[in-house]
Amino acid sequence: MELKINNQTKQFPLDSLTVQALLDLEIPEKQNGIAIAINNTVIPKTHWNSHFITETDDILIISATQGG
Repeated sequence: MELKINNQTKQFPLDSLTVQALLDLEIPEKQNGIAIAINNTVIPKTHWNSHFITETDDILIISATQGG
């Protein structure tokens, strides 16, 4: 499966991915303080295990940062 994540095209060996499965592959070490938007719609964390991604989806992974 070919996905567009943060404006970069990436290949995945699976035909079907949930948001959580994608995060487990992409950023297994840091999954707190992030937000996911698919096709300009934020996906609540409670739906990460049930929301399936398709090849046409435009995925944005946003990580919270501290600063001042």
